[in-house]
Amino acid sequence: MTNIFCCLRILHICAAKGMREFSLAAAERMADLRRLDVKEHKGKTPLLVAVTARQPAIVRDLILAGADVHAVDNKGQSALHLAATYGYPEVIQVIAAFALPVNIEMKDFEGHTPLHCAVLAHNSVLREQREGPGLTPTQQDELEPRSRELKACIHLLVQMGALVSSQDLKSSKTVLHYAVQDANLPLLKFFLELEMHKPSKLVNNQAHGNTALHMAAALYHEPQQEEIIRLLLKHGADPSARNLENDQAIHLVQAGETGDRVNLTLADKL
Repeated sequence: MTNIFCCLRILHICAAKGMREFSLAAAERMADLRRLDVKEHKGKTPLLVAVTARQPAIVRDLILAGADVHAVDNKGQSALHLAATYGYPEVIQVIAAFALPVNIEMKDFEGHTPLHCAVLAHNSVLREQREGPGLTPTQQDELEPRSRELKACIHLLVQMGALVSSQDLKSSKTVLHYAVQDANLPLLKFFLELEMHKPSKLVNNQAHGNTALHMAAALYHEPQQEEIIRLLLKHGADPSARNLENDQAIHLVQAGETGDRVNLTLADKL
């Protein structure tokens, strides 16, 4: 039994440090003993450790050895959740290449799918980028590639069949709501174009009563608010929809010059 635990510890360490030959040998031993998915103190299997450490080659080896791609850690996050959160497109590509029956809509303990995780992470990077003068040139340089990698993850997950209309368990938000709440115009355009020719109207899905248009109307002091609202209306957003407080989007617009223009745009569609 002691030898088994030693081998498991070696496997976790080698997976984390990218020591492929050693991890492969340990993985084969653990697979023979049917212990390949044993978890460490944070609930991570060797596969999840390799994903977190951004080791796509070891991820491939472990899946070939029989690692469970649906195993989750203490936060309910699977390999896809972790790769999406950290922005590791090459890891997602490895998983996708196996063409396994992966549950792409699997939700973690926060109620998020991998696609939700990738969009929320991209929003976080966008907020950091907007800090502008508060960031050093080095910090700015680090954020741009991370933004690109997260976008790549989003595209890959959609290609794998991730549903743009999937709602999280806590707030019923879709990725469209997430994109609007942080004024993430590039992602908003991407998701709306994906759904353009589909019968289901993602744009009017409600999250605790609020459509994406309600959320856009409440984007006070956001420079891109007008463009976001025009884009939503162009793709079929219903300005007459009411939330749980019986408010239409027009009732949530801030006072002022920008608000007056937004009100005119909304009133024209009522």
